[in-house]
Parts: sequence; C-alpha cells; structure tokens
Amino acid sequence: MAHWAARIGLAAVFAAAGLAKLGGDAAMVELFDDIGAGQGLRLFVGALELAGAVGLLVRRLHRAAAVGLALLMVGATVTNVAVLHTSPVLTVALGLAAAGVAWARPGQRGQS
Repeated sequence: MAHWAARIGLAAVFAAAGLAKLGGDAAMVELFDDIGAGQGLRLFVGALELAGAVGLLVRRLHRAAAVGLALLMVGATVTNVAVLHTSPVLTVALGLAAAGVAWARPGQRGQS
C-alpha cells in the first residue's frame, strides 16, 4: 500500500510541475529564461514530467517512469547548483523518491 501511495504522490507532484511548464506559467517561463537554454527545454521537460507522472500510475510502466524521473531530477539538480546557484534540496528529494519507487519490491498481494 505504501508503494502505491508513493507512486500516486509522485505522480501528482510531477503532473503539477509538468502542467505548469506546458501551460506557460510565468514562474516557469522566467526560470527557463534564467537557465538560458530556451523555452523549448521548458516544453520538453514539462512533457517528460507529465509522461513520467502518467507512467507512474501504469503497473507495467511505473519502474521505467520512476527511473526516467530520477534521471530527470539528476539533470535538474545539476542545473540548480551549477547554473541557477539555488538549493538542490527539492530535486534531490524528488529524485531519491523516484529512485525508491523504481527499485522497491512491493509484496505480491496487489501492492505494485
């Protein structure tokens, strides 16, 4: 049950973040301007986050989605530290949570 709750929670967080990026939220537009890689990166990252959120909710895809999101958070952490000079605490926490979901082996009784 905890594994499923973690998947749902992560899916909610990544869906909200992805929709904010894809929807052109002013803070996200400004953030990606500060990164300097263009708004195409914002749309790409938003699509990855949204796809990962959906994947977390699909039994056959949840591990691959969690690995992908963990790797995305590695990139976000590097960007936060090296480019934006901001705290990586949130991206590290999300990356570790996604990695935990990817490698967790829940019980056989409907918990995956």
